[in-house]
Amino acid sequence: MDQLFFILSGVSLVIGVSAMLIGTFGLLKLPDVFSRIHAVGMLDTAGAGFIILGMLFYSGFTLISVKLAAIAIFLFFTGPIATHAVAQVAHRNGVSPLIADGGDGLVPASETPIAAKKTAKKAVAKKAVAKKAAKKAVAKTAAKKASKAGKAGAAK
Repeated sequence: MDQLFFILSGVSLVIGVSAMLIGTFGLLKLPDVFSRIHAVGMLDTAGAGFIILGMLFYSGFTLISVKLAAIAIFLFFTGPIATHAVAQVAHRNGVSPLIADGGDGLVPASETPIAAKKTAKKAVAKKAVAKKAAKKAVAKTAAKKASKAGKAGAAK
């Protein structure tokens, strides 16, 4: 039975280390921050889980295995939360994901025709708001001039 747990431990460790290496290659080779954090978040969480599983098999049922299980639960929740936080910060700072342009290249999502239409709609809306504000300012100035002219005529 100990031989079986030793073999399962080794297999789990190999799978975990392999997953972490693949995640590292994804971090180095993928084109943008969103693809990179996806690769790292998924594969590092899986890799850490398999490594801890291998250590659980090796240690047997002891106090150490309880501590390893607590670490696994902690890593299972904090890994995805950290990658989500990185994605939010990147998005808030104006980084847009890369998408296929139909050919061999990638372009930022902000340069696609859909994004261009949205930008054009926003520009039209801003112009309409500016036009309304200008009309109000002209009307206000005309009203002030008319009230000044009325006061000047009354004073004569």
